[in-house]
Amino acid sequence: MGKRKKSSRGPQGPKKREPLATTFKCVFCNSENSVSTKIDKKAGVASLTCKNCVANYQMSSTYLTQPVDVYFDWIDACEAVAQEGTATGTATSRPSQGRGLTQSRARGGLASGEKVTAEDDGFIDDEGAEADDFGDED
Repeated sequence: MGKRKKSSRGPQGPKKREPLATTFKCVFCNSENSVSTKIDKKAGVASLTCKNCVANYQMSSTYLTQPVDVYFDWIDACEAVAQEGTATGTATSRPSQGRGLTQSRARGGLASGEKVTAEDDGFIDDEGAEADDFGDED
């Protein structure tokens, strides 16, 4: 009996990670790569600005804060303002531009003017659906 053949390949190196994004899409003017972030770790402040529509946002930061964190905190703050504006009946932010959809309406596929009901929060009901309805012909 002989020995096993040695593999011709050497050891595999560590996988390369794709770096996190540092420029983002603006939620108000929809410009790609126009939003940039600046983090001052000594002062504990992170800021975000859009080069096109001059939208800006500022938040407190820690030494772990990354540009992605600042951007998504801005998105969450915009959604909170939009929900607050719809709850009181007045729009306080820029939803007049047609981009002030709430997260539930944007993801739920509701038309403008429709309200989310308790029935919308459940699973999709496919009890009456036939196999022919889905176009899967086997």
